Amino acid sequence: PLPTDKAMVCFGNMFIELPKAQTREMLQKDQEHLDEEINNLRKELRVKVNRLFEAQGKDELKGFNLNPMTAEEMKLINRILE
Repeated sequence: PLPTDKAMVCFGNMFIELPKAQTREMLQKDQEHLDEEINNLRKELRVKVNRLFEAQGKDELKGFNLNPMTAEEMKLINRILE
């Protein structure tokens, strides 16, 4: 097969051939949107868990307000550990 600048992308139940650059851009935007949604859900979850614990008369969870390390931070840690 000859190299092509197109990629097959599945939308629902159909495949569409799109330019690789456009496909890459769409995937990056989707990933950024998903990352943003995940971060918002994590923030909301912290607030909801704290409210639940407060309603139950319990102390706030220790360490629950920590943030996960980014991929870049993990790369730096792994370099240091090597």
